[in-house]
Amino acid sequence: MEEISYAEVDKALKKFRPFLVRDGGDYELVEVTPDGIVKIKLLGACETCPSSDMTLKMGIELTLAEKIIGFKEVVQVF
Repeated sequence: MEEISYAEVDKALKKFRPFLVRDGGDYELVEVTPDGIVKIKLLGACETCPSSDMTLKMGIELTLAEKIIGFKEVVQVF
């Protein structure tokens, strides 16, 4: 299996970023592991939002799953 690159993930996520910024939030792409795990730190309003799990799974994770072969899951880091 081919490793996914940080640049590839970053490019895919930039299309999702405006939705977070519109609501006063943002993210930091912390790490992309060789086994397809993407580690993200939520920032701003997203840090304390009760819907942050939904944002990660239904927003960011679905975006990456549609665009990147080899992607497995997104994990929030603090």
